[in-house]
Amino acid sequence: MNIKYQEESPSRLMFYDADFMKMPFSDNTFDAIFALEATCHAPDVHDCYKEIYRVLKPGQCFAAYEWCITESFDPLNQEHQRIKGEVELGNGLPDIRSVGECLEALQLAGFEVVREKDVAVGSPLPWYFPLDKNQFSLSSFRVTAVGRFITRNMVKTLEFLHLAPEGSQRVQAFLEKAADALVEGGRMGIFTPMYFFLARKPLL
Repeated sequence: MNIKYQEESPSRLMFYDADFMKMPFSDNTFDAIFALEATCHAPDVHDCYKEIYRVLKPGQCFAAYEWCITESFDPLNQEHQRIKGEVELGNGLPDIRSVGECLEALQLAGFEVVREKDVAVGSPLPWYFPLDKNQFSLSSFRVTAVGRFITRNMVKTLEFLHLAPEGSQRVQAFLEKAADALVEGGRMGIFTPMYFFLARKPLL
């Protein structure tokens, strides 16, 4: 966000604390809508897209990055299910949708899908690289095995001294597990946080 622009034009920028499943806006309000790794938290993706459709002006577009399981995900594979479950638990997600489920939900909501692509495919740098504890760099030291060891013991000490809330170690442990699951899911190609789509609300 351009802070200078915000300071000079405060009347043109407003923030709302609201539920995106039931937005406090009239029908056909917005010229464009985007969501970055947000609507994956919706309890019902169809209802979420339907609400976005409602507040978007006819002829205008909705763009998003979704967290999805890919076609490589095998629901009968226990390892795939374990990884999926750990990603969901550690990131506060409902059942992670497939690419096909997201597309179907968009179309059922009334959108025309203009473009869709998993932009993680063919990327020169894997999206999960910064989360990989086996990759060492100064910029991502905190997520390396050594960095995690230091953090783990620091949290343990702070909790023991009652300087951190009770349960902090458990939270730190399941967040580590979630990060590892994201890396595993990315390496196996069964999960992507970079499924992009551009959808249009038809003109009336």
